[in-house]
Amino acid sequence: MGSVVRPRVVIIGGGFGGVAAARALRDAPVDITLVDRTNHHLFQPLLYQVATAGLSPGDIAVPIRWLLRRQRNVEVLLAEALAIDPVARSVLLDVEPNTLRYDYLVLAAGARHAYFGRDDWAPLAPGLKTLADAAELRKRFLLSFERAERTADPVERAALQTIVVVGAGPTGVELAGIIPEITHTALRREFRHIDTAKTRVVLVEAGSRVLPAFDPALSDAAARSLRALGVELRLGAPVTAITPYSVTVGGELIPATTVFWAAGNAGAPVARSLSVPLDRAGRVIVEPDLSVAGHPELFVVGDLAHVEIGGALVPGVAPGANQGGAHAGRMIAQRVRGAPTSPFVYHHKGDLATIGRHKAVAALGPIKLSGLIAWWAWLFIHLLYLVGFRNRVSVLLQWGYAYLTFQRGVRLLSAPTLPMEDAVPQVNAA
Repeated sequence: MGSVVRPRVVIIGGGFGGVAAARALRDAPVDITLVDRTNHHLFQPLLYQVATAGLSPGDIAVPIRWLLRRQRNVEVLLAEALAIDPVARSVLLDVEPNTLRYDYLVLAAGARHAYFGRDDWAPLAPGLKTLADAAELRKRFLLSFERAERTADPVERAALQTIVVVGAGPTGVELAGIIPEITHTALRREFRHIDTAKTRVVLVEAGSRVLPAFDPALSDAAARSLRALGVELRLGAPVTAITPYSVTVGGELIPATTVFWAAGNAGAPVARSLSVPLDRAGRVIVEPDLSVAGHPELFVVGDLAHVEIGGALVPGVAPGANQGGAHAGRMIAQRVRGAPTSPFVYHHKGDLATIGRHKAVAALGPIKLSGLIAWWAWLFIHLLYLVGFRNRVSVLLQWGYAYLTFQRGVRLLSAPTLPMEDAVPQVNAA
C-alpha cells in the first residue's frame, strides 16, 4: 500500500498570527510550511524600546525554527511570498523552487507603513515595523545628538535636537513619551557642547486626541502625562510637508531633522494578488470564519484581515492576531475532518500604553487605570507575553538596570556614518 498524502498547509508570516495558526495545527493530520522573509518571530509591542536604545534586538525576537522546533509537522522556509494564485492554489516565492502549492493557506503577512499617498516621505520619516526599522530609528536618534554636538550654528543645533513623531496611537505615544526620559537623564552628562534636556519632542496627530482608540478619559490622562514630560502636542492638524530639515503641520513649519512615522498602516502588498475585495487600507475583507469569499481553503488573519464583529472592526493588535491565527488553524483542522467551520469570536483583553517612567494608561475590561499602577500592569503583562524564558529574564534585567541607573544599555552605532555636512542639509538654507 502507498503512503497517504497529507494535506499541505502553507502559512505566510511568522508573526503572532502565523505562529498561532501553526500551533493550533499541532495535532492535525497535515504537513505545514511556514514562510517568512526573516528567520525570527518578533514581539512588536516592545520594538520601540529597541529603537530608543533600551533593549537589544535579541531581547524581543527568537528564531522561528527554535520556536516551532518541537512541532514535527512544521517546516520553516526563509523566503518572501510575492504573489498568490488562489485558483491554482500556489504561492510565488522569491527563491527556487519559486512555486509552493497548498491545500490550505493562512495569510498572516501583516501590514506596512502607510504614507497616505506620499511615499516620497518614507526615506525622511521611517516607520517602525521590523528590527531593521528599529535599527534605523535608533541610528537617526543617536546621530542627531552627535551632529548637534559638532555644529556651532544654534539654528541647526535646535533642528537637530527636535524630534517629531507623526501619529499618536500606542506606538507614537510610547516613542514620544520615552524620549524625554532618555534626553533628561541617560544622555545629559555625556555631551560637552549641548544640553540634551533641551531636546524638543513634538507629537503630531491629525485626529482630535491622542490614543484615539482608547476611552476618552484615558486619552486625556495620556495627554496630560505627555505634556508633563514636556512633549508638545499638535492635535487636529495633519502633516502637509516633510523635508530633510523641517516638518509642516497645518500652517506651522517646525525645523527638525529627525522624524518618526507612526501614523498609518497598509496591508502587505501580496494581498493584492488575490484579486478579492480589499478595504481602503489594503486589508482583505474576510468571511465570519476568516476565510476568503469563494475560497474556503484560504484564511487571512492579523493586521491583513478586515474583520468586523458586531459592526466593530477587530483591532490590528497582538491579541487579535493570536486569536485569529489560532481560529484559522482550528478551522483548517475541522475542514480536514469534514466538519463545518464556525465564526471567529474576538475577546478584547484590553488596551495598554506606557508614557515614560511611572506613567501609563490601561483599560482591562471594565477597569480603567492610569499612572503608576497602570505602569506596573503594563510591565507585568508585557513580560508575561514575551516569548522565551531567556528573553523575559533579559528584558527584566535591562528594565531593572534602566530603572535604577536611568541609563540605556544599547547605545552603539556600528554602521559607518556620513559626515554631518554631507548628511544633514543646513537649516538656514530652507
